[in-house]
Amino acid sequence: MTEQKSIRIALLGLGTVGGGVYKLLRRRAEEMPNIVGTELEIAHILVHNLEKKREGVDPALLTDSWETIRDDPEIAIVVELMGGMEPAYTYIREALQAGKNVITANKDLIAEHGGELLDLAQAHGCDLQFGASVAGGIPILRLLKQSLAGNEITEIMGIVNGTTNYILTRMTEEGMEFSEALAKATELGYAEADPTADIEGYDAGRKMAIMASTAFHSRVTFSDVHTEGISNITATDIKYAREMGCELKLIGVARQKNGEIEVHVNPLLLPQSHPLATVKDSFNAVFVHGDALDDAMFQGRGAGEFPTASDVVGDIIDTARNLVSGCTGRLGCTCYKSLRIKPIDEIESKYFLRMAVEDRPGVLAGISGVLGNNNVSIAQVVQKLKNQNGKVELVVITDTVRERNFRDALTILNSMSMVNELSSVIRVY
Repeated sequence: MTEQKSIRIALLGLGTVGGGVYKLLRRRAEEMPNIVGTELEIAHILVHNLEKKREGVDPALLTDSWETIRDDPEIAIVVELMGGMEPAYTYIREALQAGKNVITANKDLIAEHGGELLDLAQAHGCDLQFGASVAGGIPILRLLKQSLAGNEITEIMGIVNGTTNYILTRMTEEGMEFSEALAKATELGYAEADPTADIEGYDAGRKMAIMASTAFHSRVTFSDVHTEGISNITATDIKYAREMGCELKLIGVARQKNGEIEVHVNPLLLPQSHPLATVKDSFNAVFVHGDALDDAMFQGRGAGEFPTASDVVGDIIDTARNLVSGCTGRLGCTCYKSLRIKPIDEIESKYFLRMAVEDRPGVLAGISGVLGNNNVSIAQVVQKLKNQNGKVELVVITDTVRERNFRDALTILNSMSMVNELSSVIRVY
């Protein structure tokens, strides 16, 4: 280990996570020489508005000039906490090209440009770490890259969006409809003013792309991930799920089998015995299966000032240790394979199908015939009471079926006069 003077750090952004990182580094400052081998010094903080008052932050550290940071040869670590694609993408590229190590929590950017940026980091002998881009306070990417590197990972399932998990928990435990639960999540600050990325599964999809790339050593981008959200889920769906001994969760699924990858995000009926079924409120959890590990689950706060800052500071410490030891760039891109990503119509699943149908003879036989003609086998049929329009509510659970066949059957069912409405279509674990 070579003697190293203090390591100078620049923070890009001082929002919720940036503020948490600043506070955490200051809180642990006296211990850093023992943890890292030298002091960590925050030298610059890039902000949009220099006039804004920031309690507890030395104004001398603030700058609105990226060039000041980029061109400072003593800045060894740049921590990007701005979010969004631009100017974050440009700043990270320029930092790496200048030989600076980069830490980021930017899931949007890594899900789209992670491979390219990792190659750039390797070319310049730099670290590019992004542990906080997935599941906040759960260090799942570090576990996949290091602690579980001896495994062949074949499945990852995750609750990786705290907002949707909170909404579904309220719908389950208090019988709320979706709109009411979303309003509650917004009131408490769990949901953004525009919650689209959360409730339509886009946020979870980006995180699953990053995890799948890391676990399966093959590049997966957000565009490869089929996403479905929870905006069409009703309290009735959740009531029926619980009657079946299941919990309804928004789950990201990534599997590797026979040289192919499937990655998707969708509402899923989980048996109440599954470890993910017990994860409530804004907590995240990731369930992993490896050939040596077997099954393991990692759970924690998925977002917020300090949970996310914890992962960011963990990456800062790891890179600082590499600087002290002269070995930055040792963990580059792990995507050394080029596995085929299965399109959604080839993926197989079981399904929960709820529909309102005419109350007359031959309806069940007609529906069964359509499903059978499209190679969809029925595992269970439950007939419920008539709804307020005098239609019978029918719930069908299928055996495992290929998505393409199931969608073909749905198209025909939708056109049948005996079927008044296809109310819900939800995958079953």
